[in-house]
Amino acid sequence: MRDSNVAPRQDRAPPGATAELHSAVPPGAQLPAIVPARRPGRRWMRIAVMLGIAGLAAGGGAWWWVHRQPPLPPGIASGNGRIEADPIDIDTKFAGRIAELRADEGDMVAAGQVVAVMDTRDLAASLKKARAQVEQAQKVINEANANLDLQRSQVVLARQEIERTRTLVGQGWATKELLDQRQQTLDGANAGLIAAEARVSLAERALDAATHDVELYEINIADNALVAPRVGRIEYRIANVGEVLPAGGKVFTMLDIMSVYMDIYLPTPEAGRVKIDTDARILLDAYPDHPIPAKVSFIASQAQFTPKTVETATERDKLMFRIRVRIDPERLRAHADAVRSGLPGMAYVRFAPDAAWPDRLRGQP
Repeated sequence: MRDSNVAPRQDRAPPGATAELHSAVPPGAQLPAIVPARRPGRRWMRIAVMLGIAGLAAGGGAWWWVHRQPPLPPGIASGNGRIEADPIDIDTKFAGRIAELRADEGDMVAAGQVVAVMDTRDLAASLKKARAQVEQAQKVINEANANLDLQRSQVVLARQEIERTRTLVGQGWATKELLDQRQQTLDGANAGLIAAEARVSLAERALDAATHDVELYEINIADNALVAPRVGRIEYRIANVGEVLPAGGKVFTMLDIMSVYMDIYLPTPEAGRVKIDTDARILLDAYPDHPIPAKVSFIASQAQFTPKTVETATERDKLMFRIRVRIDPERLRAHADAVRSGLPGMAYVRFAPDAAWPDRLRGQP
């Protein structure tokens, strides 16, 4: 059995080297341990790795030098951002069940296009009832007008009788009592005429109320057909057919492609010289060779801390002003199919009127 106190075995040297070592060492001296020589391949591996890293750094630097953008001329400022479009929620006006969906996510819709229809059977029944009340009110008006004509004829007759009676009383052929009776008849006919006119007016108001009920139900039924208020693209479909939604329940969210903009942040020295309707350009990362003409439509009145997603020239630019650059709606209308939201890019603002756009930012007029 091997003794545990025995020192571990050292690496063995070649037989010839051991003989020479024994002959050179005095008797009784302890022999040194044989240390193997380092392998030369490891050093060459380190050199190769260092050369590879240096080559990658040189290649990256060369790529940056070739693709770097030339500096902007004085009078033009830039900032990074994302293309955004105003979202529009298409909601229900009344509580109800979705009967039909006529659009889906990604569809381009026109202004006034019906995208969903709610169940309106209860409103349709109420509309029939209101129309029947209109017909009834019309008949009441016809009857009231007939009674009015009757009362008018009675008034005419009473007036004629009282005139004849007065003549007869003056000639002595009739008594004064008969004249009084004719006067009472005329007064009663006039009162009946006033009542008949009031009944006609009341019937006409009832007809107006019933007509307004019909118009109200027709409007409510029309409002249950959900339409797109602007030209745009459906971004989200929130509900499905058969779902019961409360009043104001969201069915779709669409993007208004006629209102597309990019928000950028500029430091005080540059933002202070920017004005509304200042000429601008938008250059998207996806289309680096197609600058989009735009105009400044909004300048924040107060500075704010720079968002983390905004790239600034120096770390000193802590407070920035938000600038909104908006694309012309007519240009958007001509390229409606190409409008996208969320694309990153750069916006360039020419705050000096005499500054010339670089060739890469000239774009189309």
